[in-house]
Amino acid sequence: QVQLVESGGGLVQAGGSLRLSCVASGRTSNRYAMGWFRQAPGKEREFVAAITLSGGNTDYAESVKGRFTISRDNAKNTVYLQMNSLKPEDTAVYYCAAGSTWDDSSYYTRPSQYAYWGQGTQVTVSS
Repeated sequence: QVQLVESGGGLVQAGGSLRLSCVASGRTSNRYAMGWFRQAPGKEREFVAAITLSGGNTDYAESVKGRFTISRDNAKNTVYLQMNSLKPEDTAVYYCAAGSTWDDSSYYTRPSQYAYWGQGTQVTVSS
């Protein structure tokens, strides 16, 4: 079992920045690809960003490319999401997720590929 705890959400004006963190505990010795998803009220959970086990490869949703950056520090069991140039449409609950992998080149973009989820952190962007 892996437990994930997100932090760093909050209220920010459009154009501002936030940095989300996700700390993993439990069976962190296993190999996990990590991802960030978000869910706005009345909408389905959507992919935001993903990163491979070593952090060498990343992927982003088109809506956040060039504005968001995912990174990880395996020594600290932590994944980050740096969010710049935030827009009101980025308002959502942001979730961190971990998916087992045996392949350092794999990252995942579908929620079904992730076995573990955090409780979420609210991000609100005002116009």
